[in-house]
Amino acid sequence: MSGHSHWATIKRAKGAADARKGKIFSKLGKEITIVVKAKGGDPANNPTLRTLIAKAKAAQMPNDNIERAIKKGTGEIEAEVLVPASYEGIKGAVAFVVNVLTDNKNRAAAEVGNVFKKNGLEFAKQGAASRLFDRMGQIMIPAADGITEDKVMEVALEAGAEDVLSEDGGFTVKCQPNDFTAVLEAVKGAGIVVDEENSNVGLVPNQPAMVSDVATAKAVQKFVDMLEDLEDVQDVYNNMETTDEVDAALAAEG
Repeated sequence: MSGHSHWATIKRAKGAADARKGKIFSKLGKEITIVVKAKGGDPANNPTLRTLIAKAKAAQMPNDNIERAIKKGTGEIEAEVLVPASYEGIKGAVAFVVNVLTDNKNRAAAEVGNVFKKNGLEFAKQGAASRLFDRMGQIMIPAADGITEDKVMEVALEAGAEDVLSEDGGFTVKCQPNDFTAVLEAVKGAGIVVDEENSNVGLVPNQPAMVSDVATAKAVQKFVDMLEDLEDVQDVYNNMETTDEVDAALAAEG
C-alpha cells in the first residue's frame, strides 16, 4: 500500500535529535528502568527490554548508561520513583499529546503548561486530542537493495502485522502494540535492516490534519522541539500531515 511518507519527518527530526543526545539517553534510560521494574532485568526473558536495548544501541547510548538504567530497575542502584502523566492540546486543526515520566508531577505540569502558553495553547480535556490517535506499533525499514514490498509484506504479515506502507524512503510496518516485539524480531530475523531508533509503539493519527503552508508547519515543529527539550517529556505526538511541497521547503531550510 502507498501512503504519506513518515520518512520526511524522521529526516527533519534527525538534526535536532543529534543535538540533544543527552536528552535522548535520559528518555531511553527511564523507559528501560520502568520496563525492568515491571518485567525483570534479563533481556532473554523480557522481550520489551531486549527491544529497548537494541533501540538504545542504535541511538549510540553508551553501554554504561544502559547497564545503570537496568540496575535502577532491579534496585541495585537507588532511583527516583517515576510516574507517568499526559497532557493534551489542540491548535487549529492540529492535535497534540504530550507524555511525561516524572518524579514531580507539579513541576512537569507547570513546565509543559508554560511551553503551551508560549505557543498560544491551553491544556485540553483528556481525550479531546488523544481520540484523534490510535496506539500502534510502527517498524521503520529504510529502502535498500533487495528489499521489496513483497518481501516485507510476506515476513511482517506472517508475524502478525496489520499493514505495510510503501513510502518515499522505505517501508512502515504497522501492528498492534502487543505484536510489536514479535513482528520486529521476525523482520530482523529475515535479514531486513530496521531503523530501530525510530521504530516504536506510540500514537498514530487516525484523523490527520493536512498542513499546506510552511509557516504553520514550522510553528508546529518549533512547539514540538520546545516540548522535547523538557527533561520530563518522553513523547510528543501530533497529527500534522504536510504536503510534499511543505516537506521540500522544510528540507531545503535544513
